[in-house]
Amino acid sequence: MRRRLLALVCVTGSLVSACGMLPGEHERKTVTVWLMKDSASKDFLQRFTDDFEHTHEDLRLDIRIQDWTGIVGKVRRALTDDSGDGPDVIEVGNTQVPLYADGGRLADLTLESMRDWGKDQWLPGLAEPGKDGNAQYGIPWYAANRVVIYRKDLFEAAGIARPPKTREEWLADTERLNSGGNQGIYLAGQDWYTLSGFIWDEGGDLARQKDYKWEGALDSPAALRGMDFYRRLRALGRGPAGTDEEHPPQAGVFAGGKVAQIVAVPGLAQAIVRQNPDLKGELGFFPVPGKTAARPGTVFTGGSDLVIPDHTKDQFAATAVVGALTGAKWATELARTMNYVPNKTTLASAVAGEEGVAAMAAGAAHGRATPSTPQWADVEADNPIKEYMTRVLNGADPATEARRASAEITEKLTPDV
Repeated sequence: MRRRLLALVCVTGSLVSACGMLPGEHERKTVTVWLMKDSASKDFLQRFTDDFEHTHEDLRLDIRIQDWTGIVGKVRRALTDDSGDGPDVIEVGNTQVPLYADGGRLADLTLESMRDWGKDQWLPGLAEPGKDGNAQYGIPWYAANRVVIYRKDLFEAAGIARPPKTREEWLADTERLNSGGNQGIYLAGQDWYTLSGFIWDEGGDLARQKDYKWEGALDSPAALRGMDFYRRLRALGRGPAGTDEEHPPQAGVFAGGKVAQIVAVPGLAQAIVRQNPDLKGELGFFPVPGKTAARPGTVFTGGSDLVIPDHTKDQFAATAVVGALTGAKWATELARTMNYVPNKTTLASAVAGEEGVAAMAAGAAHGRATPSTPQWADVEADNPIKEYMTRVLNGADPATEARRASAEITEKLTPDV
């Protein structure tokens, strides 16, 4: 899940670079940093660079912006290049860390995480994928997750005074909204990220590790309960059973004016209003409801971690950059600038004034990520979860289809030997 909120213009391969030493300056060591396109604005990166170089007089930053397309191969090549000319710090998707940690090519940052960076306060959906066993390789930078985007005017017309806090309230409210030609909710049949949250809320998993092997777990009683809730919720709208939320794009469906709710990242509201300016001021946000009012529902947490290649020429300098970018000052500034969730639960108050981001932050505190194994990328490449969902929504036996999908996941998670 990686929708970016702002476009970033980069004329050269290096966004920020020094122009040479000024008279009287000593030579600085250069730290090369790869960051992904649209993760941070040009202005943010310039302010960060100015501050970092001011407080680290022996270092200069060379920040190079990378495209998401083709990045996996490019990072893999960089991690095996021992020439010393590669990046010292790399931004990677949080669920990609296991892919890069495989083979021992990332620096172990466990000590710094415990001693200096307050790892106990990190969002679990960012921190967990960055681990391999007890070792921490990926350092959480920022997060984004799904919330419920809703029409305030339709809620008011239906006599709903406040957003629901529990799943049962959500079902009841959605049923009231599903009238007069309106869809109470638009939920596509293959939105497996949203399904994952319901499964996790029930105590289930997409896959589980047993005796050092990963196995599909959609056929557990808990996972089946999560699928049943998804089925009941989707039935209160007309979302297609055989496609995901991008086919057709749900922003366009919502902008059509006959949908009361969707589950999406808050940034999608901008696209909705662009397509239907009449909805400006009518959109609200609330966390995906949980099983009880005590806490919001569990959600899939996307976002980015920072990693350091094991062969970096100056690990101390690279660590200084990671510590600064992910520290409270700049993590908070990034969240405010880009409407992200900060990397620590203790920083949530920094975005409390933005309704959509505050709703994200409430959910992110209970966020999860996909199974932490390099082979999960093979699951997503030809995703059996999607076909499982479609079959169940079209009337097939859930337990039978869950066993079938779990067996496919197990096969994909078993590496060739």
